[in-house]
Amino acid sequence: MLKRLRKSKFAHETLGFLLAAYIRLVRRTNRFDQPNIEELTDGKLPVIVAMWHGQHFMIPFARPKTMPRLAALISRHGDAGANVAALRWLDIIPIRGSGGRAERMRQKGGVEAMREMLRALAEGTTVAMTADIPKRARVAGLGIVTLARLSGRPIAPVAVVTSRRFEFKSWDRAAIGKPFGRGVIEVGDFIHVPPDADEATMEELRRAVEKGLDDAHRRAYAKVGAVDPGAGLRQD
Repeated sequence: MLKRLRKSKFAHETLGFLLAAYIRLVRRTNRFDQPNIEELTDGKLPVIVAMWHGQHFMIPFARPKTMPRLAALISRHGDAGANVAALRWLDIIPIRGSGGRAERMRQKGGVEAMREMLRALAEGTTVAMTADIPKRARVAGLGIVTLARLSGRPIAPVAVVTSRRFEFKSWDRAAIGKPFGRGVIEVGDFIHVPPDADEATMEELRRAVEKGLDDAHRRAYAKVGAVDPGAGLRQD
């Protein structure tokens, strides 16, 4: 009975509302040091926002006022229902699906999600997605680079960190901010993927995404006097 209740739409909507409310509380009660995102994105929207898994909870804070529409890729897994509801409460469009190995892409909704993200970008909606391969922390997959190649839109590595936060011993060293602290938003150099990029170029730019995200998180954590808990997770 309890298990069915946890998986019910009512439970997901309630948990999603509470998560969104908490994220808004963190945003209102932290003093943020951030770049002029409106200036950084002027004439460049829509973009593809790259995030590291586990460091993505605070990413909505980086949304500039000039970004009217924002979508985010989220897993089709049943446990993601509350996260989907939270996105809606935060006025973010959820796109269901995930990547992984090629033979499992269709089963996990990756192909349909890619089409939906391409459609969103073509309509002027910025798309946010974690760059990691599923369950491979800090290892960027080719999915985000492929999206950039097919859409012609640049990738923006983004990190959002707060001085007070919960840190978890999960596979991705997840962290979520606490209220009443300082916050930092870091945006790395935009990464452009040419439409005719060959295999070697795609691999080079995949690594550029990793470096851009690592650098953004290192700078952000340093500004709040901390060390990125996910640094060193990737085994090159």
